[in-house]
Amino acid sequence: MTTIALELAPAAPTSGPCCAPLVREATDPAAAADLARSFKALGDPTRVRLLSIVAAHDGGEACVCDLTEPVGLSQPTVSHHLKILVDAGLLAREQRGKWAYYSVVPGSLDRLGALLSEAAR
Repeated sequence: MTTIALELAPAAPTSGPCCAPLVREATDPAAAADLARSFKALGDPTRVRLLSIVAAHDGGEACVCDLTEPVGLSQPTVSHHLKILVDAGLLAREQRGKWAYYSVVPGSLDRLGALLSEAAR
């Protein structure tokens, strides 16, 4: 049996801080929590699809009754997903009689897009 010995080189001395300094303001804790809630809501493909369907509807709003068939889920399940999107600040809900209508919150998608674009720089 052959034994192999490894020699470790001594660590190079550091002359300054180990990390690069921030070059722009980082997201504050409250904004990070809001954004995390939005991204968590979009972590489910059904919710991404629902948001897309609502945004694609004429007038930018859709009744919950129009959303069950495209995603192939029951009305209570679709309503659950829509509630998560509303709680995340991505959709707004308006009750009209017995039906609930959903619309994309103005600026919500732009805010997420801007965050992703800035992170990519």
